[in-house]
Amino acid sequence: MESTLTVKGQVTIPKEARDHLGLKPGDRVKFFIQPDGHVVILPKLPVSALKGMLRTSKRASLADMDAAIAKGAIRRFTRSKSR
Repeated sequence: MESTLTVKGQVTIPKEARDHLGLKPGDRVKFFIQPDGHVVILPKLPVSALKGMLRTSKRASLADMDAAIAKGAIRRFTRSKSR
């Protein structure tokens, strides 16, 4: 795929690429320049698009989170002492 740069610095994203990225008129995109010189273009998703990505059977309370942190700390401390 290729596209031509206009004098205003604009390019048309080819239909195949728009379809692949799920882009519609008015959507925003982000460009990332990689260390090797490649440029990556990705759709800029609103935070609301992340809703429902993680499945949870229940919500954790602060007490549940504290207990999980304590359990992990104890496990880590016990492993480091046995070395």
